[in-house]
Amino acid sequence: MLATSLLRGITVLLTSAAVAQTPAGPTYPKSPKKPVTDTYQGAAGSVTITDDCRWLENLADPAVKDWVAAQNATTRRYFDSLPQRAAIQKELKELIGNAPVSRYSFAYAGGKLFALKRQPPKNQPMLVVLSGPDALASERVVVDPNRRNAKGTTAIDWVVPSQDGKRVAVSLSDNGSEDGTLHVFDSATGKELPDIVPRVQWPTAGGSVAWNADGSGFWYTRYPHKDERPEEDANFYQQVWFHKLGTPSSDDRYAFGKELPRIAEIRLEASEDGRYTLADVRNGDGGKHGFWLRGPDDAWKKLADFSDGFREATIGRDGKLYALALKGSPRGRIIAMKLDAATLADASVIVAQSDAVIEAIVPTATRLYVEVLLGGPSELRVYTLAGKPLSAPKSASVSTVVVGARLSGDAILYGSQSFVVPFAWYRVDPSRDAGLPVKTMLSPPQKLKFDAVEVTRVMAKSR
Repeated sequence: MLATSLLRGITVLLTSAAVAQTPAGPTYPKSPKKPVTDTYQGAAGSVTITDDCRWLENLADPAVKDWVAAQNATTRRYFDSLPQRAAIQKELKELIGNAPVSRYSFAYAGGKLFALKRQPPKNQPMLVVLSGPDALASERVVVDPNRRNAKGTTAIDWVVPSQDGKRVAVSLSDNGSEDGTLHVFDSATGKELPDIVPRVQWPTAGGSVAWNADGSGFWYTRYPHKDERPEEDANFYQQVWFHKLGTPSSDDRYAFGKELPRIAEIRLEASEDGRYTLADVRNGDGGKHGFWLRGPDDAWKKLADFSDGFREATIGRDGKLYALALKGSPRGRIIAMKLDAATLADASVIVAQSDAVIEAIVPTATRLYVEVLLGGPSELRVYTLAGKPLSAPKSASVSTVVVGARLSGDAILYGSQSFVVPFAWYRVDPSRDAGLPVKTMLSPPQKLKFDAVEVTRVMAKSR
């Protein structure tokens, strides 16, 4: 939200400055017309299309590189000549440099809470670990990309700690490429292990990791290596492979995925005992998901196909798999099945479709937390693992919630904000604090108060 506001502010300021005191208009570089013709086959026959600027799509063409460089130089000269630019730059640096510290992308493992920490004016977020959401004094930096790269252009794509929290897998990429290489760190010392696994992350489908039970290795998403696929397919056909710590990545073994479509996007999740590994496979960005489960026999079994209408699935702490089903219930219903059962289609419904759209499900030791959307605002609903409704944490009027992490027992970390209550991270634990939500120390400082403001949501029937 801060970044969006800043960008909007910059746009307004620069536009106003350009209108108020505009230097002489720039002389734009010439853009030659080089016709490129394509013929497409359709039901009504072939169609030929000629595009004079299509040649600019070939970014490897030296002429295109020269054209882009000339355009950038023209733009740079124009903005540098604006008399207000220096003042805007100074104020922007102050705004960004004084932005509050924030923590997000939480993961809980081995009694430790891992998080990404954004600490302006540092360029990149760092990976930190704490003993709990209220123990900021225990916070330690595990990986600081700003120290690995003085230019500040190395970024953390995502992190996954081992089941015991002793090690953490971190995807790192350079220069905004999101071309991630996996590194492994000791969470207690921050020392990097020699294991380096390339091609685990790319913008087309992201990347993911799931550790085995004893932390001796992990399954990971792998993109084709050199000569395994044609150049145009190099960043597609994602598969799952296994890496054993202490061995070169060239010895990694294939797990599954050869049968998946070109645009498969895989997310991996391991059960807390490491015996099961779930693969949520999206068929591109169209909302269709398939699910595969690896059991103790190391075989990957298909639980649901892309046409079965399941959008989300997660492994519970009770030996069951919980999933969100949409077929026949567009707002969603929640089903559950034993991990050793046949398929998701055979699972039983525990939470039927309601007035709210189900966004996310988080099973804990004895509870099921459900994040739902109510036509704009959202809220947290709570059930037993059998689907019986329980009292939910009270939130501000007309607010939004998002689950941050599943903690120990039945405790969770969730974020919430409203029009008058700034965003904060809350812990709710039925075993303490009378089960009431408690704002944690992870929340950024809040200086403004809106105690005198009342928020009311009014529904009106459209004509």
